[in-house]
Amino acid sequence: MPMAVDLSSYQARTPDDRAAISVVGDGIGRSLPSDLSEFLCSTGPGEGFIGKNYLILFSASELIKMNEQYEVQEYAPGLFLFGSNGGGEGFAFDFGDPAIPVVMVPFIGMERKSAIRVASCFAELLVRLEADDDLFA
Repeated sequence: MPMAVDLSSYQARTPDDRAAISVVGDGIGRSLPSDLSEFLCSTGPGEGFIGKNYLILFSASELIKMNEQYEVQEYAPGLFLFGSNGGGEGFAFDFGDPAIPVVMVPFIGMERKSAIRVASCFAELLVRLEADDDLFA
């Protein structure tokens, strides 16, 4: 994962351990994409600005719970939330697409057809967050 992204405003919490990441994989029946897993284990979940865009990343212990609370599989089957922009939209992997892109989906009125592809992977999402002033306009 390119770490050329400026994370100085991102406030990380304690990094997740690989066992916690494995528990998530077991719970959803598939491994999390490796770039997100590596970020959660090396930098950690947390929140803050990346460029002019805000990012909240859920910890491994929160991932399944957040997906259940938002009833993602009922309203947007195939998506798996891993974070938020702090402004009403969630970031999710689209496990229904073989490429497993990152999509943005509204928390209110969540449905698959509302998902917008924003990056090909988590690492690209970080780069786009830093580079694009109006990524979500």
